Amino acid sequence: MKLKPMVVLPPLVFVGLAALFLWGMQREDPNALRSTREGGPVPTLTLTAFGESAPFAVEDLADGEVKLVNFWASWCAPCRAEHPHLVALAGEGIDIYGINYKDEPAKAQKFLDDLGDPYARIAADPSGRTGLDWGLYGVPETYVIDGDGIVVKRFAGPISASILENIIRPAIETARAGAD
Repeated sequence: MKLKPMVVLPPLVFVGLAALFLWGMQREDPNALRSTREGGPVPTLTLTAFGESAPFAVEDLADGEVKLVNFWASWCAPCRAEHPHLVALAGEGIDIYGINYKDEPAKAQKFLDDLGDPYARIAADPSGRTGLDWGLYGVPETYVIDGDGIVVKRFAGPISASILENIIRPAIETARAGAD
């Protein structure tokens, strides 16, 4: 019995493509978002005042102390979910600089009034320019900055208890070690 190419070819192509896809998926974490910012200086900040607070500058992020920069918005449900973890970090003495992203000021202030304000400094990015400069994927997004103003870690997505212990805290320790 002679096999016809049109009967054998589609299954062979399918198996070949499936093997290629499986090999590609095993190469790196598909949930990890690569950041060109890690290891480099903090990008430009084009921020406006948030309420009574004056916006902060790049120099403020390179003052010798480790800090987090957190992009957030009141309209962002994952931001609400991660907020207790930010409040806990702030309670431990970690300086968190908040950037309110493309938000209505009154709604953003209500968000903080309702859930607490973990931010040592806060500013607004109403146009999204700073988000673009930082390579923002979406909110929430958190950056660990060492004392020299170098981005040690970028984490896209909400900080959960697991993320806090396995990604953020180790990055803070790395940033502190680099400052020594």
